[in-house]
Amino acid sequence: MGDLQVPAEALWGAQTQRALDNFRVSGRPMPAGFVRALAQVKGAAAAVNGRLGLLDAARAEAIATAARAVADGGHDGQFPLDRYQTGSGTSSNMNANEVVAHLAARASGLAIHPNDHVNLGQSSNDAVPTAIRVMAVHAATSDLLPALKHLRKSIDKRARAIGKTVKTGRTHLMDAMPLTFAQEFGAWSAQLASAQARIEDTLERVRRLPIGGTAIGTGINAHPKFGAGMAKALSATTGAKFESAADRFEGLAAQDDLVELSGQLNVLAVALMKIGNDLRWMNSGPLAGLGEIELPALQPGSSIMPGKVNPVIPEALCMVCAQVMGLHHAISIAGQSGNFQLNVMLPLIACDLDESIQLLANGMRALADKAIAGLTIRKDRVAATLARNPILVTALNPVIGYEAAAKIAKRAYAENRPVLEVALEDSGLPEKTLRHLLDPARLTKGGIGSGSASST
Repeated sequence: MGDLQVPAEALWGAQTQRALDNFRVSGRPMPAGFVRALAQVKGAAAAVNGRLGLLDAARAEAIATAARAVADGGHDGQFPLDRYQTGSGTSSNMNANEVVAHLAARASGLAIHPNDHVNLGQSSNDAVPTAIRVMAVHAATSDLLPALKHLRKSIDKRARAIGKTVKTGRTHLMDAMPLTFAQEFGAWSAQLASAQARIEDTLERVRRLPIGGTAIGTGINAHPKFGAGMAKALSATTGAKFESAADRFEGLAAQDDLVELSGQLNVLAVALMKIGNDLRWMNSGPLAGLGEIELPALQPGSSIMPGKVNPVIPEALCMVCAQVMGLHHAISIAGQSGNFQLNVMLPLIACDLDESIQLLANGMRALADKAIAGLTIRKDRVAATLARNPILVTALNPVIGYEAAAKIAKRAYAENRPVLEVALEDSGLPEKTLRHLLDPARLTKGGIGSGSASST
């Protein structure tokens, strides 16, 4: 394609430079996690090709050593390509081939070619989807799942400390039957446990690598044992349990497992937004809102209103969740964006998956450490609203009937009096029976109330 000027200090070559000149879109390069994973693919390929006798030992070792240096982050500045590039990721694949070849040749003194040696047995079409899966598995197991478990542990610990306190439940944002803080927090923990299980299940499919399929899935120019060898080598390098995909055509043409992983991140974002908004409501006030809890005061909340403190961590978390939901939509579009044997939005999938995982991991740690761990209950406020909750009369239904209970509830609300006081006047039931039936702590256990209706 003619002569091309490449900066003298650059480790890349002509193909990378052309892509650098062509794709000036976002100014955002491919994420470091993807570069790391792609370098691990190059190192594993050199080792496997060496064992298969397709690459001499000296070149295999030189390439593997150079790839390790890249994977360790020592040359991140040599990967400048914009994430909005050729849809197969060929530009980034050649960027890796050229940088690794340059480093290997410089260190060994051997002639090492980016395509003939570093890219041996590979195509961008199988190397890039493989690198995305390696990246996703690493990010999920090293960052996302530990953060999720940390948040669950924080919620469970706080529930044990404050969980016996009874509060007013709410449905439709309106007063409902009572529950304990442990029950409310327990629902959050259960949501996160379900999200964790879904993610772990999905990762079983993400661990199936299409490497060895080369250009379209047939494996042209790759040794028949290359794919299985790569899965084994990458498992040893990363500590994850990768396997060779049973159908490599699927792994190149479809990215459904990555879309599924994004979907599970979307579900986690839905759960976290619900938790974040619950915290915001419970913290609202402190006088004109619910005012059930106080979140740690982290910073002034207003540039004009002195003394105002806002629930900044739940707000940041909810923005994270909104972004992840949007990224999932983009990944969904990317997942169906291919024709026949190749998906052509691979860089978008890689970048948006990485961003989603990192945002969620960081957001969950912030919520655990800066909100959940330090929240306190405003017990006087909780007790006062609970005593005046007219819905407590629900427990009287089996004894005095729905209509009679409704009258007590309406009067208690209209007169702003505790339900017990009005029930003592209107139900005809003994005080001991009423105190038992209307005990909020007992009502958190469910079941059918008991007592005599003979006086009604």
